[in-house]
Amino acid sequence: MRLLQNHVEALIFCASEPISIDELQSCLSELFDTVIPEEEVLQTIEVLTEKYEDGNFAFQICQMSEGYQFLTKPEFQPSIAVLLKQNSKKRLSKAALETLAIIAYKQPITKGQLEQIRGVSCDYTIQKLLEKELVAIKGKAETAGRPILYGTSKKFMEYFGINSLSDLPLPKDLKVDESKAPQANENIPAEGS
Repeated sequence: MRLLQNHVEALIFCASEPISIDELQSCLSELFDTVIPEEEVLQTIEVLTEKYEDGNFAFQICQMSEGYQFLTKPEFQPSIAVLLKQNSKKRLSKAALETLAIIAYKQPITKGQLEQIRGVSCDYTIQKLLEKELVAIKGKAETAGRPILYGTSKKFMEYFGINSLSDLPLPKDLKVDESKAPQANENIPAEGS
């Protein structure tokens, strides 16, 4: 029982999203080369849930989305809020957002094409987006010099909370506030001034 408990605990801990009983059973059955009954897995989760209810642990096992996941206990929300606040300071710059938007809508795209659209060098911005894993190298173009092609990554989808690129708004749906947009003849001195 203890061996099974350790493996269930490890699987729940390592899962990036709630892990279902079916997924747990499948992993355990393959590992032990025998069928692990659902009741045994549920009993093991119950034992682990009770274990983590103890005040010595800052986290607990929660059932959600038809699966199980480790989550921080509510009383530790203030420390988590500080971390989230600090992470929010690491937001993307305007240049990074502009570059990322162009990549998302025009991918796969080369650095040269990006720079032509933006009108400025994109070396630093692309490097930062690659480091944050929001952009990925998608291959090389079949043009002279075979420049690198860039596209969005899976982490891009997670970062913006979308399931596919088709979830992005269409450019025609993005409205510009006409009252704040500069007028065509604004800041042009009148003739004879």
